[in-house]
Amino acid sequence: MTLPDLRTRDRTAVELMDDPDCDLPALERTYAQFRAVNAVVAGWQLAYRRHVRPLLREDRVTTILDVGCGGGDLARALARWARRDGRRAQVTGIDPDRRAHAWAARQPPVPGVDFRCAHSSDLVAEGLRFDVVVSNHVLHHLDEPDLRTLLEDSRALARARVAHSDIARGAWAYRLFSWGTRPLAAGSFIREDGLTSIRRSYTPAELAAAAGPGWRVERPWPARNLLLDDELPGDALPGDAPAGDGPR
Repeated sequence: MTLPDLRTRDRTAVELMDDPDCDLPALERTYAQFRAVNAVVAGWQLAYRRHVRPLLREDRVTTILDVGCGGGDLARALARWARRDGRRAQVTGIDPDRRAHAWAARQPPVPGVDFRCAHSSDLVAEGLRFDVVVSNHVLHHLDEPDLRTLLEDSRALARARVAHSDIARGAWAYRLFSWGTRPLAAGSFIREDGLTSIRRSYTPAELAAAAGPGWRVERPWPARNLLLDDELPGDALPGDAPAGDGPR
């Protein structure tokens, strides 16, 4: 395998799934594979334990927004983990891509999860608020202006915490993903787009610089960036907060 030049972020690379005319069956197979791949590489169980579970309550519903939810695997996982822990959560997954929304909405329903075809700015315009705002593998898709818009929207939408998880660019991430996803390559975009994603992704220092003041980058998992908003009150949610005014 020839390793590409990973010293700088490849802003020009385009993922196949972002093409509005891409092969729909391959795209839907890609959505179907996200759950297994993300369970291995995304490290969300650790991020959930550290940054989401402390906000969950037995006596009130904690509202969670998953931005750019794709096939909805993270939204469903967060609801399952909260229910396993005896906590009450309402998770809303949004994605502006109608193909992603249609696929997510067709999957077997999970209690406490709903999906909308929407952009984060649409929810800001509606005046909606959520206790927690998260995303997975969204940041590397964005150019700098769109990244700033997402971060501004996240702060406007979140009461207590923002946690955006993404790939950290590096040679080992590229090699391991290339090797580990070979069995999934046929009839899917998962391998080719995953490698493109790594080329497009930020190093921790690049992401911290792009996000700006008030944002902090953690490394919770090898080859992962977790961008957190340090200007929100964290787990200091008001005890009399409503059960959530996000969409049901």
